[in-house]
Amino acid sequence: MEQDSSRESPSQEGSSLPGERPSSALGQSLSQVLHRLTSQESRRGKARSAVIQDLGALIEATECDQLFEDSGTSPRGMPEMLGQVAKALEKYAAPPKEQQGRGHGHSEVAEKAAAVGVLFLKLLGKVEAAQNSMLCPTWKIGLRHLAGPIYIFAVTHSLEQPWTSPRSHDVAGEVLSLLLRVTQCGSVAGFLHGENEDEKGRFTVIMELLKPDLNKESWKKNPATKHVFSWTLQQVTRPWLNEHLERILPPSLLISDDYQTENKILGVHCLHHVVLNVPAADLLQYNRAQVLYHALFNHLYTPEYNLIQAVLLCLLDLFPVLEKGLHWKGGAARPTTHCDEVLQLILTHMEPEHRLLLRRTYARNLPAFVKRLGILTVRHLKRLERVIIGYLEVYDGPEEEARLKILETLKLLMQYAWPRVSCRLVVLLKALLKLICDVAKDPNLTPEPVKNTLLEEATDCLILLDHCSQGQVKAVFESLDPI
Repeated sequence: MEQDSSRESPSQEGSSLPGERPSSALGQSLSQVLHRLTSQESRRGKARSAVIQDLGALIEATECDQLFEDSGTSPRGMPEMLGQVAKALEKYAAPPKEQQGRGHGHSEVAEKAAAVGVLFLKLLGKVEAAQNSMLCPTWKIGLRHLAGPIYIFAVTHSLEQPWTSPRSHDVAGEVLSLLLRVTQCGSVAGFLHGENEDEKGRFTVIMELLKPDLNKESWKKNPATKHVFSWTLQQVTRPWLNEHLERILPPSLLISDDYQTENKILGVHCLHHVVLNVPAADLLQYNRAQVLYHALFNHLYTPEYNLIQAVLLCLLDLFPVLEKGLHWKGGAARPTTHCDEVLQLILTHMEPEHRLLLRRTYARNLPAFVKRLGILTVRHLKRLERVIIGYLEVYDGPEEEARLKILETLKLLMQYAWPRVSCRLVVLLKALLKLICDVAKDPNLTPEPVKNTLLEEATDCLILLDHCSQGQVKAVFESLDPI
C-alpha cells in the first residue's frame, strides 16, 4: 500500500548526500538500503521484509566505531547517512492518509512499525555501546542525527491510535525509553527543552522535522502528525515555551480551524496550553491574544458540547491576558470586556437550549464567569435571572449537574450583586420553593445523596436571599399563594 506524505524523501539514487558520496563499503551498503527503502517496490510484500532484515543484519554486523565514523573525506558522512536512513524508516512506518487507513491498512502499519522499532532499538543499542566504550567520540554526532526521527516514530506509535497494535505500542515505548537513556534525559520534557539551562533541547529539531507536515496543504496527509505535535507541545511548559511561539502558534490555529470536531478540540487544547505557558506580554505582542480570542469565540456557535467545554476553559484563562491590555481610568464607566461578550453569547444560547449535554456544559462553566466579572455581573442580571429560573424548573437526570451548578451560580450572584437582589425577591423565592417541593416529592428519579445536596444548596440560597432582602423572605413567603 502506497503512503502519501509531504516530508522530504531521502535521495532515491545510489548516493546518499548531495556532494558527498561515502567511499567505504558500509556507506555504499547503507546507500543501497536507503534506495531500496524509498523505492516503490519495497512497500509491498517480501521486498518490504527483505530490506528491513538486510538493514538489521547490517547494523548487527557493524562495529560501533565503523557505524559512526566514515573513511571518506568528511568524518560526519556516516552519522548524516544514518540520519537519512532513520528519516526514511520513520516515514516508511508512518500511517497512511485517513481515507486510506481502512481495514487491513492499520494492521499493516502496525507490522511495519514493530519491525522498524526493532531496528531503532538496534541502532540505539549501538549508540549506547559507543558511549560505554569511549572509543568512538563521533557517536554524539550520530545521535544528533538519529534522535529527531526516532522520537517522532516513538511518539507516533506509542500513543493509543487506530494504527497501533499491542506489539507496535510496546516496541515504540521501548524505543522512547532507550532514546531517553542514551540522551541521558530523565523525561521527555528534559529531552525537548534540555535537562539544564546550559543544554539546548531538541524541541526546535522536532518542530523542523514536523514542519513540512504542518502546513495547510499537507497536515492531513499523515494523520499521526497532529497527535505528535499536540503531545510534544504538551510536554514543554514555562519558561521554555515562549521562545518557540512562532513555531507552535500557526499549526495550533490551523488544527483548531478544521471542520472536524475532533481536530477542533485537539487544536483548542494546543491553544490552551499556549495560553497557560506563555507570558502575557508575549501573547499581547503583535495582537496574538486577540487572534486567539477571535479563533476561540467563533467556536461558541457550534452545537458540540465537548468543543464548547474546551473553548470555555481556554477563554477563562485567556481573559486575564486580554484584560492586561485594557486601561480603565476611575470615574468613567468600566468598559465592557471580552468576558462580558462571551457571557452574553452563552446566556443567549442557554435560554432556548433543550439538549441536556449542552445545558450541562453551559451551566458547568457559568459560576466561573460570575466569579470573573464579580459585581460587573449586574450588566447581565436580567438574562441571568431568566436562565436561572428556567434551568431550576427542568429535571437534569440522576446527577442533577445543571441544577446544582445553577444553584452555585445563584449563590455567587447574590454575594456579588446583593444590592440588586431584593427587587427580585419574589421571583427567586418562588423558583427556589418550587425546586424544593419538586425534589422533595420526587420518590425515585434522583438518588438520595444528590437529592440531599440539591436541598442543601437550595436552602443556602434561601438563607442568602433572606440576608440580601434584609429578612423579608418570611413575610413574602406567607403572602405567596400555595405552589
